[in-house]
Parts: sequence; structure tokens; C-alpha cells
Amino acid sequence: MKVIVVTGMPGAGKEEFVKVSREMGFDVVRMGDVVRMEAIEKKVTSDDQSIGNFAHSERLKYGYDIWAKRTVPFVKSKKTVIDGCRGESELSIFKSAFGEDLVVIAIHASARTRYDRLRRRNRSDAPANFEQFQERDQRELGWGLGNLIALADYMIVNEGTLEEFKENVRTLLKEIDGNEVQDH
Repeated sequence: MKVIVVTGMPGAGKEEFVKVSREMGFDVVRMGDVVRMEAIEKKVTSDDQSIGNFAHSERLKYGYDIWAKRTVPFVKSKKTVIDGCRGESELSIFKSAFGEDLVVIAIHASARTRYDRLRRRNRSDAPANFEQFQERDQRELGWGLGNLIALADYMIVNEGTLEEFKENVRTLLKEIDGNEVQDH
């Protein structure tokens, strides 16, 4: 059993990874949910910008690893996926807490693929244009996300169909979880 940190750039496929892991019996802890719970407690307005500003101000006040420190108590089993890790300082907290039981999986997709996915999602945080998309990428990379991706124990490239990606996720999770991988 392992605690898995899943990481990747926006639109790479982390949400689909989380769905598959849940289907396979993994618990899921989202760092963003921890931020939102804390924001509600401190009566921060619940729009994306206010929550983002709150998360950033907490990082400046308590250190860039604060959200990882606040996330650790929510990990209740050694079969958990942590979603939302953004940098090495957060990763070091998880390594301290879970040691050899920690595995980092990076999801990778090209910028064009990710941009198209984000636009198709049509969520409120979708970039209006490619320039906004690149600005978001630069912000995420500025938090150390690129280093985290580079340091991953495993990488899943997500450029094919959704079903191909899901099958790749299932295969890797079975391998990590210690189950025998079966041919399909």
C-alpha cells in the first residue's frame, strides 16, 4: 500500500487519475479542499480569486509547505491519493510524514492538448485564450511544479484517448498497490 501524490500541469489529466483511483478503492485527499475548509473557517469569500489569494497569503505567512502540513492529518490510510501538491517544499512534508510509503506520479500532456482540454471543460477558471493559459502555466511553474514533475517516481503521458489513459492509470495503480497486473 502506498500514499500517492499525483501532480501535473493544469489540464494534464489529474482529475481523471483521481476518478480511476477512487474506483480502485483509494481514498482521495485534495489539498484544495483543505484550503477551502480553512477559508470557510476564516470566513473568506468563496469565489476562486478570494480562495487563491487566501491560499497564497497563508503560504507567505507560514511558509510554502503550510498546505501540505495541514493536509497530512486528512490522510487516514496507506492507500490514499493526494491531489494538489505544487512544489518541493510540500513534497518534503509528505516525504517526512509517509517515508518509503510515498510515491509521486506525474501526469504529462503537451501544452496544446492541455489548452484544448481546459477550453472544452468550460469551467469558470478556463483560460480565455492561449496567453492566459501560458500565464497560468508560468504561475504554477513558479511555485515549483516543474521540479515536482521532474522528480516523480512515475510518469504517465496522456496524449491518447480517455480510455487509453484510464487503462494506463489502472495498470500503474495495480503495480504500485502490489496487485498482479492482468492482461486485458
